[in-house]
Amino acid sequence: MSAFSRTRVVLEPLSARIAAGILLIVALLALLGPALAPYDPLAQDTTALLQGPSAAHPLGTDALGRDVWSRLLAGSPLSLTAALLAVAVGLLLGVLPGLLSVHLGRTVEWLSLRLMETLIALPFLVFAIAMTALLGNGVIQAMAAVGILIAPAFYRVTRAAALSVARSPYVEAATLVGASTTWIVRRHVWRHVLPTVAVTTASVSGAALVIVSSLTFLGIGVVPPEPTWGGLLATDLQYLYQRPWGPLAPALLIVATVWALNALADALRDAAPVPTPAPEATR
Repeated sequence: MSAFSRTRVVLEPLSARIAAGILLIVALLALLGPALAPYDPLAQDTTALLQGPSAAHPLGTDALGRDVWSRLLAGSPLSLTAALLAVAVGLLLGVLPGLLSVHLGRTVEWLSLRLMETLIALPFLVFAIAMTALLGNGVIQAMAAVGILIAPAFYRVTRAAALSVARSPYVEAATLVGASTTWIVRRHVWRHVLPTVAVTTASVSGAALVIVSSLTFLGIGVVPPEPTWGGLLATDLQYLYQRPWGPLAPALLIVATVWALNALADALRDAAPVPTPAPEATR
């Protein structure tokens, strides 16, 4: 099946098409947000504090007179990039050990399982705070902490998928004829594991965005006045009585993006092909 055909199958449900549209808008915000901002997101105007929505300020202004719409646009790249960075770290630390634990013997299997069990047991917030306190309060440090803690999600699904393939007759036959572990993983295992990893990536990306927003809400990972979606929520909640509509825009963006990622994960799961063994592997 071609890539175009697979994409069409994934986007066949209405929810998947809506999710793709939302993610396209979010991607455009990440790419063009700062350029589309009508004002400097850090510029303060003491004559326009806590103003309501208007033609000049579509989402009003905050307690320092900064344009909220401009800050929302300017904060989109950092919010989304931070979540993607955390997912990338989780992929690297979860998928690779998950594959190796199945094919490199009992010692590697035992060590990787114990490591992942330890990561699952770590208190998330305490670990994130400890990482930023030790390495500095920056995006890289905070997202590394997030990625480390979401790695077990990738590890478990990768290991489960790889185990089902490792016990199949054609992989055992390839092992008996002298095929290397690298060749077996590349030729047989990875194409079975990839659909599961893709579904997990979409689902975990939504969770990572929520985690990133939570950390920036608490001031972890990003130093104010750098705008982020979570940081905008924290700022607006301090003046909720004066601006009750304030948290709506960043909250709706976060909720819509997370829903779209979960809907896409469901569509990928439903459309995931059931791989068949290669013909030469069964001879």
